[in-house]
Amino acid sequence: MNLREDAVNAVRDAINSMLPEVAVMNSLSGFHADGKIILAAIGKAAWRMSHAAHQALGGAISRGIVITKDKHSMGPIGNYEIYESGHPVPDNRVISATKRVIEAVSGLSANDCVLFLVSGGGSALFESPADGVSLGDISDITGQLLASGADITEMNIIRKRLSSVKGGKFASLCAPAKVTSIILSDVIGDRLEAIASGPAYHDTSGKDDALELVRKYSINVKPEIMKLLNRPGIGELSNVTSVLAGNCAGLCCSAEDFLKKKGYSVVTLTTKLSCEARAAGENFANIAKEIAATSHPISPPCAVIMGGETVVRIKGNGKGGRNQEMALAAAIGIEGMKDTVFVSAGSDGTDGPTDAAGGVVDGDTAEKLRILGIDPKSALDNNDSYNALSAAGDLIITGPTGTNVNDISILLMNS
Repeated sequence: MNLREDAVNAVRDAINSMLPEVAVMNSLSGFHADGKIILAAIGKAAWRMSHAAHQALGGAISRGIVITKDKHSMGPIGNYEIYESGHPVPDNRVISATKRVIEAVSGLSANDCVLFLVSGGGSALFESPADGVSLGDISDITGQLLASGADITEMNIIRKRLSSVKGGKFASLCAPAKVTSIILSDVIGDRLEAIASGPAYHDTSGKDDALELVRKYSINVKPEIMKLLNRPGIGELSNVTSVLAGNCAGLCCSAEDFLKKKGYSVVTLTTKLSCEARAAGENFANIAKEIAATSHPISPPCAVIMGGETVVRIKGNGKGGRNQEMALAAAIGIEGMKDTVFVSAGSDGTDGPTDAAGGVVDGDTAEKLRILGIDPKSALDNNDSYNALSAAGDLIITGPTGTNVNDISILLMNS
């Protein structure tokens, strides 16, 4: 067995199984609209989802508008408007592109349909600030939440109250037209109200939830913004049909199947991993030590899989992402262990503000870094996992994958 090769290939195979084309094609089986069809796609997977919809429905789509992350477009799709913008903090390009979508869905009839394709990253890539809120306000609060370690669900509770399209408000703008929302979930537990801040799903959070999060993370908010955070959200929507097309559970299941065929015993411990990335990496290392000492909870050759999405608490000024930070923490914990490999990667191919999807490490990684003059613990404390793993040759570079269904982490052992 080549553990490192198997680990990387398991991740790649799992990501390929979650690419949007098949998911969207399956979701559109039997789709029909009596009137016009307006396509609106948001998120990191927006281009590939739109391309699949165009292949399935072709000229039936009257107009298409695609908003995705920088460098995630793969070229023209028919006569669709394709916009790229910044992520995870929205910029002025998002505002302009979102305005085009709002214009496209205005004045539709009850016979018309908005085909709304949603994927991870949609919160930052679909935005129209509420009255009294500026893009600067949203960017500032988003930046504070990211730095505080707030998870995606917590961030979206606040962001939807600062927006005129989030929290079901976009579906309200589409009415009386029907909205068919096809979703690739990047949210743990697949809570539809949290994916892209739920533009076509009613707001299930209470009016006090946002205020509690401001207090919990000590977020600095202007008094006029505090008033907006205290208002109730949109109630039940009668014009929306939601279809969950792909998620983290499917990602992990595909990795499981791949590794079983390679001869590993496999256990998936969770598809809802949610904690600090560093702690997750340390826990994987502890599991490796337990397996080595007791063959519990599984005997080698074995694979331990977890899916979900961790957070990074920023304390240093280095460069990295949550999967790279997890990998570096695991590398420190498994130092000296033979036949042990750990990999963690984002299914979208971009981990934090880097060009890497994640990292793959083994029992030699930490010592390799010391030989190169890099102290792995200092690099971890400085949130500089990217430069450390790059020096060790332990980054995973996939490029943008066109999908986004959380992250996958795998521990492989052969003795």
